[in-house]
Amino acid sequence: MSRRLVLLRHGRTAWNESGRAQGHADVELDDLGHAQAEQASSHLAGLGASALWSSDLSRARQTAAYLASRSGLGVTLDRRLREFDVGERQGLTLAEFAARFPDDYAVWAEGDRLVPARNGESTADVAARILPALGDCLARLGPGETGVAVTHGAAIKVAVAGVLGWPQHETTPTLKGVDNCAWVTLEEIEHGGRLRLAGYNEKAPRATAQWERMGS
Repeated sequence: MSRRLVLLRHGRTAWNESGRAQGHADVELDDLGHAQAEQASSHLAGLGASALWSSDLSRARQTAAYLASRSGLGVTLDRRLREFDVGERQGLTLAEFAARFPDDYAVWAEGDRLVPARNGESTADVAARILPALGDCLARLGPGETGVAVTHGAAIKVAVAGVLGWPQHETTPTLKGVDNCAWVTLEEIEHGGRLRLAGYNEKAPRATAQWERMGS
């Protein structure tokens, strides 16, 4: 009767494709992103989720809408599930970031890649908002129930390390980034909220080859 939380990353956007840092920019899904969200929702609807939450940013809301349509669930928006605020790096490719802010880029490239950009959020800032949000999500689930939270790539890495009690700066560099419309599954070990990692970067069956064809 363990409760389960599924952390779903949003579908692809044009900024994902071009390598631009999105942060809190309200970028919508591109055509491939919509296809990814539709296929992921078709698979995830089979989990029988009883609750659905989403970041309030468009790319997450649009992704969540597919699952809401498939499952009949309403979507609860929570801005605490947002991606890192990347400050002045927002909208820049890595090359543009390196050219415009070379000192900041050097620190970022040599660190765990979750260090704050100028005027952006730190890992601790993101953990301070997303971990309580996920705690609230878990608390709303009854025994044996599953909830899905649609959020963002870097935020998921922080969330995974945080809810499992792993040291952030030692752990996050060793975690592969979650792909667009892939998800992480966290299962309760015992009643009271202690969780374990049950799946990482999971995708709908046969999704990868189809998405690669659409993105080529």
